Amino acid sequence: MPISENMVQEIVQEVMAKMQIADAPAGKHGVFKDMNDAIEAAKKAQQVVKTMSMDQREKIITCIRKKIKENAEVLARMGVEETGMGNVGDKILKHHLVADKTPGTEDITTTAWSGDRGLTLIEMGPFGVIGAITPCTNPSETVLCNTMGMLAGGNTVVFNPHPAAIKTSIFAINLVNEASLEAGGPDNIAVTVEKPTLETSNIMMKHKDIPLIAATGGPGVVTAVLSSGKRGIGAGAGNPPAVVDETADIRKAAQDIVNGCTFDNNLPCIAEKEVVAVSSVVDELMHYMLTENDCYLASKEEQDKLTSVVLAGGKLNRKCVGRDAKTLLSMIGVNAPANTRCIIFEGPKEHPLITTELMMPILGIVRAKDFDDAVEQAVWLEHGIRHSAHIHSKTTSPNMRKQSILRSLLRMARPTLHLDSVEKVSVHLQSQAVQERDLQVQAPLPRDVAA
Repeated sequence: MPISENMVQEIVQEVMAKMQIADAPAGKHGVFKDMNDAIEAAKKAQQVVKTMSMDQREKIITCIRKKIKENAEVLARMGVEETGMGNVGDKILKHHLVADKTPGTEDITTTAWSGDRGLTLIEMGPFGVIGAITPCTNPSETVLCNTMGMLAGGNTVVFNPHPAAIKTSIFAINLVNEASLEAGGPDNIAVTVEKPTLETSNIMMKHKDIPLIAATGGPGVVTAVLSSGKRGIGAGAGNPPAVVDETADIRKAAQDIVNGCTFDNNLPCIAEKEVVAVSSVVDELMHYMLTENDCYLASKEEQDKLTSVVLAGGKLNRKCVGRDAKTLLSMIGVNAPANTRCIIFEGPKEHPLITTELMMPILGIVRAKDFDDAVEQAVWLEHGIRHSAHIHSKTTSPNMRKQSILRSLLRMARPTLHLDSVEKVSVHLQSQAVQERDLQVQAPLPRDVAA
């Protein structure tokens, strides 16, 4: 078989990723042996950053964006190689998304009011040195996104990465510091330790020079941060349901749901984790998933085997997280076709593979009597986390439908809910109001949702 230029490039990128994982952390920018030394270095860097103009900060962020794009494939391959989770192609896309869409200094705005009694000026100021805990599911993406946003506000950041992704995290931290130096900024705008542990995490969270902690991870680490006594920002687990009603474009819903569930092997916490569909469309939905989207229909026996492997001892098996569908099926002795993307099955909402957030391409489908029943089951499956949810629908009776959907949104998801329909109706929960675009409906949020 002739060797193409693309094949050579892939081999080079794979070798580079393995070399970086094998490389010692010594000599990398922003990497320290002791957490206290790391915090002190970040504190000194922040004294410089806080005096920099917005243009100077943006110059550094622009350089970070450039370096992310240049190293997107290496970062993606390192993440898969080191953690065994996800897939390279989707992680490359995620890094480009981080580079293109992470907000920079444009989000740092000044507001002014003037009147008979003078002038009121509100400006955003930095917290200082921010502590951040990052996951193994999206290691470099989280480090890069956090650093750009925090730097834009005049902060520096101390990371305590997941130990299973430390090499990938160190590569990303070294990258942002190189970008800062190239753009005329200080070193150590982002720092970490060579060997992160629970002890280094505790030192960071309790340190007097860390006023704010940001955590991305499971419920345990997020709860610990929000209970630390300091200001905290937590991005935790969710179990996002996808509701499909009888008015939806079923073929498109099947494609969209499978694409979301399989992206990076379902590692993103916002991705579809289960489906609740109105009974009259369940068979058609599953038909399109199987015939056009490379899904595998698991039998009752295979479901039981998957449950015993994926939820070994009643707990999520980390060896299964972020693995592809073919690998998961091989764990229960099933030799599935190479193009198998997702494992699907129909079951009650109480099924352990449906009620548990799995972060792998296993998609349970729950049958509902009607739209209201579907929403009720979806709310139950979301466990009150108010994380994310999806609805696939067309508005057939606008007034009644809008009211029903808006009520459902307010009950279900705090950050974001997207309503797909061929009429391009989008519903997004925002900080002050629900905006239903194209229908010009605006409704105030109740206090508990706006908080």
